[in-house]
Order: sequence, then structure tokens, then C-alpha cells
Amino acid sequence: MKKITVFIFLIISQLNILAQKKDLPASKSISPNLFGLFFEDINYAADGGLYAELVQNRSFEYSPNDNRSWHPFTSWEYYTPVFSYGDLSVETTQPIHPNNPHYAVLTIEHIGVASTEERFLKIPENKGIAGVGLKNTGFDNIIIKAGESYNFSMFSRLITEKPISISIFLQNKKGEILAEKQIVVENKDWKKYTATLKASASNDSTSLVVLATSTGKLALDMVSLFPEKTFKNRQNGLRPDLAQTLADMKPAFIRFPGGCLAHGEGLGNMYRWKNTVGPVETRIAQKNIWGYHQTAGLGYFEYFQFCEDIGAKPLPVLPAAVSCQNSGGTWRIGGTGQCAVPMAEMGEYVQEVLDLIEWANGPVTSKWGALRAAAGHPEPFNLELVGIGNEDKITPEFEERFKMIHNAVVTKYPYIKLIGTAGPFHSGEDFEKGWKVADQTNVHIVDEHYYVQPEWLMKNLHRYDSYDRTKSKVYLGEYASWGNKVKNAIAEAAFMIGLERNGDVVSLASYAPLFAKKNHTQWRTDMIFFDNSGYFLTPNYHVQKLFSTNMGDTYFENIVSFDSKDSTLAASCVKNSKSGEIILKLVNYSNDPKSMKVNLSKFKNLVLEADQTILKGEDNDENSFENPEKVKPSNTTIKTTKVFDYQAPAMSLSILKFKFKN
Repeated sequence: MKKITVFIFLIISQLNILAQKKDLPASKSISPNLFGLFFEDINYAADGGLYAELVQNRSFEYSPNDNRSWHPFTSWEYYTPVFSYGDLSVETTQPIHPNNPHYAVLTIEHIGVASTEERFLKIPENKGIAGVGLKNTGFDNIIIKAGESYNFSMFSRLITEKPISISIFLQNKKGEILAEKQIVVENKDWKKYTATLKASASNDSTSLVVLATSTGKLALDMVSLFPEKTFKNRQNGLRPDLAQTLADMKPAFIRFPGGCLAHGEGLGNMYRWKNTVGPVETRIAQKNIWGYHQTAGLGYFEYFQFCEDIGAKPLPVLPAAVSCQNSGGTWRIGGTGQCAVPMAEMGEYVQEVLDLIEWANGPVTSKWGALRAAAGHPEPFNLELVGIGNEDKITPEFEERFKMIHNAVVTKYPYIKLIGTAGPFHSGEDFEKGWKVADQTNVHIVDEHYYVQPEWLMKNLHRYDSYDRTKSKVYLGEYASWGNKVKNAIAEAAFMIGLERNGDVVSLASYAPLFAKKNHTQWRTDMIFFDNSGYFLTPNYHVQKLFSTNMGDTYFENIVSFDSKDSTLAASCVKNSKSGEIILKLVNYSNDPKSMKVNLSKFKNLVLEADQTILKGEDNDENSFENPEKVKPSNTTIKTTKVFDYQAPAMSLSILKFKFKN
């Protein structure tokens, strides 16, 4: 009897669902990965930014190749308090690892002694501690907080016979010691030494000092200081406040490690994923294409781990075996600096791409899966998406190499969705050629990029309405309007309505760039601005977050109506089946309030009370370090009827969320 009752109940339930669907307006499915993030190491986004390492140039690998004024001791000070003396040099004859060739050699000849008067007056720095060593002030400065712990580590080896005592301490500008530990170097071979430093006071201009307090000679490398509190308490981890701003967005995916950074300046500067995994002391540091240095401490393992930590799909972008066409500044003369991996080396390069997939997804019994497991992650990362190329000039050399990589991946790993490229602009020769290559290879997704004025976005709200649904899907991998004012963010919101409306053909989208450090910015429109002590969120960030945290899986037509001739308005209606919500997004790009008509009558059993979120402001309003919350969303609850007029405030994005009755 119970089985019959359950069976009847299921039939009735299905009939009710069908009846509801029959009454629903025209709908289409939305990509579950539509709104995500793109991280590039630009504007000091990684080293000195999201990557929590506090020591700059920790392995003495800085060089004029990174920056013409840099050298192996950039950011370091030779430190000899209380009349001590010795010698400091950089050597390469016996490194920790061939991938990390430079290290410092410290010779301690004499340890000074402070006079009685000097000790009484505390005139010498460090309250009379004498020695020979190094001081590092980090990326601009090191900020510490009272009561918090900091994890120090370094590699060292003796060159002379007797053990050498080392004092490790955090010091303020007055020379006062805020945390201190002692270690003894006693090995002839490289050994890692660690210590935990607990700050006795807060300070915003701290130095890390490594001071030898007995005579002798030793080598130092990989001198590191991390806050104990990293995001998710990961070793070699991320700065928690910046990481949390990304986690709060609930992105569907993260594209990394960059755009132009990926294919690099010349073949020797291409980002090779194998150089960024394994122990940090064995990774290969190199020049950053944006004019500084990348340690590779934030490498492929850390990117994948962060994606997993916040529930985002990893989307690594690999070079298409060609370097950036703008290498050497050739963008000034039309971009003729593209170099291609020689065809004789392409077999090895293609295998490198295949090895990445094995590293991410392979069993622990596989060669590369074992390397992932050795890093502490025996389970696969479940990689599904891989980008090949970034804004490349679509030359014959590019086409040939892209097709070789594409064919090898789809043959061995048919479940991987490959993403091609259509150049750096929304139209033009490379755009057309990129799509032609996509048609020839039947690549899953094509990556489009464009940075434009807000007016361009408003004129192209229907760009994807006419895209051919039988061809490759679209990834809008990099886009933004030029600016961080309210009008820029609202124009982007209006354009994102079009992405949502076309969520059946636009599979993924990500604003760019993501981070910009104060006084270290190469790009003039960014989502999150930060310094060593904090950050502020732009109106653009708030728009992106409101869309990514209010995603739907089904788009409905004809729920919101307005004058079709009014090019300042845009609206969408989606359903999130998981949360059981109908979500409206309503955009007004004009400087006057405007009315839109909402008709919810075709949704049965809807609670006519909405959670309302509004982001608005004067068109030139923007946030800053001085006023970080001038523009931010406001929340309230409103009651509605099934059919109502919504008054959209001037220059605003409104989100209305409705739930169904239980």
C-alpha cells in the first residue's frame, strides 16, 4: 500500500511540475560557470600582494633583467651594528638547487662590543646586540601585529668549521627588538632552519634582521617570513584579507596565472608550469613581463589549492608555444615580436601540456600524479578547463602549433574543454582569424578580450544575441570599461545582463585585472586596490560580486519590460534552482530615475516579498583608500504585487530576490 501511495505522489508531483513549466515564459539554460575571476600577476598582485611572503628578494635572484636598477641584494641592507665588520657577497658555485643559483655568503670577521656609556644610553641599535648580517624591509615595509606569530625560515650551510650563532629578530625603525629567536648553523650541507617570532608590539615599518653573532663564514638562501595566519592556514599561503575578498565573490572559476604573463616576453620568459611546482627552493624564478620579478612561490599547486579552497574551478592558461607579439615593446610598431617554439621541440612542448592534465587529475601511481601527491594532495584536482594561448597574434606559426596542442589534448583527454583565443580586441584581423581557427578545430570555447569605454558597452548590450549557437562557445576572459567610477561599473552591469541573457552561448566571463598595489600599478583600471595594511573595493568589484553571488541556471524572457528605444536600461530574470529563488537584475545607466514593469504572474507560489540590494551613486563617484566605502551596496526588504512598476534609481544596479512558498 505504501509503495502505491508513493508512486501516486510522484506522478502527481511530476504533473504539477509539467503544468508549471507549461505556464512559464520562454526560457534558456545558463552556463553554470558563467561568472568567475581572472588572476594575473600584474600590479604586484602575487609577490608583495596575494602571496603572503613578507621578505622581498628572499633568494637573491633579483637582477637587472627584472628591473635595470635591481641586483642580487636589492631590498637587503648589509648590517653591522656595534662596530662589527666582515664581508658580504653573492655566489653561485654550490647552490641549494640548480634552479635557484644565487645565494649570499656572509663572512663575520669581528663582533664589536658596545661601551658602558653606549649600553647605558642604549644609543646603539638592538640594545647593544653586535654582529654581521642582513636586514630586509620587505615589499615597501613589513607590517606586524602585537601578539601574532610569524614563521621564519632560511637555508644555510657552514663554509668554515665552527658552528655560527644567528640572532633572528624583528626590529622597528628605532632599533627596538619586537621579537627574537636564536638558531645555530652547524651543518656543512644546506639545511633548512625555522623559528617562530611572536610580535610584542604592532609596527608598520618593521625589518627582518638575520644577524650572525659569532665569527666564521656561512651561506644563506631562501630567507623567508610568513604570517602564521594565512588564508585557510596554508603553508606557503595567501594573504587572508585579499584572499577572502575573492572567496566572498563565490566565483565559478579562476583563470590563472595571467594573460600576457603566460606567453611572456620571448620564449625564455614563457610561463612554464613545471617550473612552479615542487619545493619552493627548487622552483625557477624569472622576470615578470610587467617589469618586476616573480618568485614562483605562488605557483600552480597554490593556484589549484586556492581554487579548491573557495569552490572555484581551476582554469590554467598555457602558452600556445608562441611568445607575446608585443615582446620588447614591439606594440609600438605593430606587435612583431612573436617568437615560436621550434618545430623540433614541439613534441616535448605538447607533452608538457599533457603532463599538466596528468599532474592535476592523474592517480598517485602516475608520474605527475605522484608529484601532486608528494605536495600533499593525493586526490585529483578535477581539472576540466584549459586555456591555450592568450591574445596571440594569429600567425601561421601560431595556427600550426595551436592545432598540434589541440589535437593531442582532445585525443588523450576528450573530457577536457579547451579554450582558444581570438586576439586582444573585440573585432579586427586577429579576432576574425582566431574564430576561423576555432571553426577549423571545433575548439570548445573561444576567449575574447576587450577593454573599452563605457559607451561602447552600452552600444553593444546585444552583442551576443546573434552569435551562432552551433559554433564554439564564448569565454569573455578579460574585459572592463576604462575606469573605476560608478558609471563604469553600471555600464559593466548592463553589459553583464547581455552575458546572462546569452548564458547558453557565453560560457564564462571574468573582469580584469583583479588586483593593483598602491604605487606599483601598471594598468589603470582594476577591481581591488591594496597596500600592505588594507584594501578598498571598487564599484566594479561590487557589480561583479552581485552578479556572481546571484547567478541562476535558467534565464526567462519577457519578465521585465521597458521602452525598447531606451538604451540606458537593461534587465534580466533568472532562477536559481539550488536556492529556490527568482532573481531580477535591473540596470539604469541614466542620471535620472526610470521605471520598469515587472510581471511575475507566470511564477506560481511566489512569495511577493523581495530581498532588495541596490548599488548606486553619482556617475563619477568612486572609492579610494581615504574613502573606501563611498560607493557600496545597500540592502532592504520590499513587498510587491505580481505585476508592479519598479523605479530604478539613477545610475544603479538593483537586485530583487524572490522565494517560492514551501
